[in-house]
Amino acid sequence: MSSTTPSLSLCTIFSESKRIIKAHSRHFLALSVLFLLPLSFSIIVYPTLQQLLLNSTQNHQSLSFLALSSNNHFTSTLNNNNNQPLFLALAFTIFLSVFTLCAVGSITYSVFHGFYGRPVKLLSALKSIFTSFLPLLATTIASQIIITGFVLVFAVFFLLVVKLVNSAGLVQFDYSSPYFTGFALLVFVALLLVLVNLQVNWNLASVVVVVEESSWGFKPLKRSASLIKGYKLVALSFYLYYSFFTGLIIWSHTALSMYLSNSDWLKNWGFVLQIVFPSTLLTLLFLQYMAANTVLYMYCKAIHGELAMEIADEFAKEYVSLPFDDGKVPHLVSVSYAT
Repeated sequence: MSSTTPSLSLCTIFSESKRIIKAHSRHFLALSVLFLLPLSFSIIVYPTLQQLLLNSTQNHQSLSFLALSSNNHFTSTLNNNNNQPLFLALAFTIFLSVFTLCAVGSITYSVFHGFYGRPVKLLSALKSIFTSFLPLLATTIASQIIITGFVLVFAVFFLLVVKLVNSAGLVQFDYSSPYFTGFALLVFVALLLVLVNLQVNWNLASVVVVVEESSWGFKPLKRSASLIKGYKLVALSFYLYYSFFTGLIIWSHTALSMYLSNSDWLKNWGFVLQIVFPSTLLTLLFLQYMAANTVLYMYCKAIHGELAMEIADEFAKEYVSLPFDDGKVPHLVSVSYAT
């Protein structure tokens, strides 16, 4: 093994993931339509629905001043309307979680087998959801527990510092004070850096759950961090790349929706611009992300020397060529195994 760390670039990962998707285009199109398109559509439509419900709730609240307080029927109706945004948020969260886990399980499974050049079948990909759904859910919950813990620690730290400074009389930390704003911003940036670091370390956790047996909960998070070690800059670039374009699509949709709402001449085809176009872009972006994330996992395993024996055991007496760039991943290009 070379003493120097082999290089790995996003271009290599994107190129290989694109090759796999192109080789099984109809398969990934089917999975995208089943899981990613509804997921993307809900992300685009949800803010609009939420705003409509909030406006409706505000209108009902304004009418309450005209109703008698003894009118039980009106009061009951008003309470139901107030709960609608909460129910919508809960339904959206459940829908988002279910379709995300299904998409991750099926697409990761397919890309993993496509990486080796194995046959990729839709039925097998759908069956893989049943074995990966609960482990993925448990791992997601485990990650959220850790994230919540860090948020609480930073919040408690912030409140304690503000209280101690006010008690000591050094600086008056009120809400309008520039010291309060500056300190709050400092704590927020520190928390953001910690959370981004966690997300980068856990980038491969979902792939670990799907590909490696009996791995769920906190174990895949630790496993992902060990695979990312030495290539955190690549993983950070990977995370920022997809976060930026996802945010850009959603922000563009929001800005376009606000513009089209005041443009009568665009109402005939405004629906296509507001809903269909950004939903399609998000679907393609999510597909590329999940495929590239699986490929990143495979490259990290190869670079850490974990892939050679697996290939030798599975493809005994055969010569196997891996789709690695010789100049960028010199650890493992091919494996020849014979008895």
